[in-house]
Amino acid sequence: MSGVQHKTVTAADDGQRLDRWFKKHVPGVPFGLLQKLIRKGQIRVDGKRAKTDTRLTAGQDVRIPPLADHETEEKPVYRLSPGDKDFVAGLVIYDDGDIVAINKPGGLPSQGGSGQLRHVDGLLEALKNKDGLRPHLIHRLDKETSGVLLCARTPESIRALGKSFTQRSVKKIYGAILSPAPESQDGTIRAPLSKIKDRSIIDEENGKYAETDFIVLDRLGNRAAFVAFWPRTGRNHQIRVHAAAALGCPVLGDNRYARRPDQNTDKDGTDGPPPPLADGLAKRVHLHAFRLRIPHPRTRQILDIAAPLPHDLVKSWKRLGFTPTLKHDPFEE
Repeated sequence: MSGVQHKTVTAADDGQRLDRWFKKHVPGVPFGLLQKLIRKGQIRVDGKRAKTDTRLTAGQDVRIPPLADHETEEKPVYRLSPGDKDFVAGLVIYDDGDIVAINKPGGLPSQGGSGQLRHVDGLLEALKNKDGLRPHLIHRLDKETSGVLLCARTPESIRALGKSFTQRSVKKIYGAILSPAPESQDGTIRAPLSKIKDRSIIDEENGKYAETDFIVLDRLGNRAAFVAFWPRTGRNHQIRVHAAAALGCPVLGDNRYARRPDQNTDKDGTDGPPPPLADGLAKRVHLHAFRLRIPHPRTRQILDIAAPLPHDLVKSWKRLGFTPTLKHDPFEE
């Protein structure tokens, strides 16, 4: 890496420690070197000195000094192919120059991780405009979750959209198939969450506040239900944990949080589980970010972006007799 770089903190990294943010966004820098650069003031936040445990805020600017003269760990670099460029272009569902929204496929991570070279953040390089500005992620979706993912090209839009997320003036509506179906037709789940390694758990004592509204839109008896979710907070795996641990109705195909198939039976024992995943259903988490509503940073008009279900989930919805669309906002009232 050569030359000074500047990166803007996205809403997805709001509240993260500087050292952990650096490890994720500038991999290959040994921790000892990172401490040295921070101590000498070469790494700065909004032009000011910082510490390794400084908590970042969405919209802040992080200065990254030249690292060419320092010993770093070589990391493999993913090179975009012509196929990647066509693939990303096909995901775009909104682009007004400042703001870009894509319909993220399930199975594609939002950002890189251990052993993960191909991810949305890297593929966004293919969406540079004529001035060389590439979109930057404003938030994230789980690797397994598909749907609306918001990005922005200009620093002003990045900061404005990031503040909308931190101030909770954004509305995200998800749709999922749960199995078994919830007993309640609607409700609000308030259960604090903590993250342990790659999982989140309900933690009443030390967890961060998490709130999710839900409405059952359709049912297949007690075996499965099409449920809309509105997460009022943005915790890791929030909907999946709230569905499985709080409602007792995991998202279909969620092997990380779902109960065993032999547990997905009705209380009276008269009805069994829904058809197995191999029987015409997608072999993945049945959770999709259908819709996102947020004030546009320039016009302040509400930007309402919808992402249709991908083909594999359309087949699952139809297989279970559910309408594979969510054209209205079920939480509008």
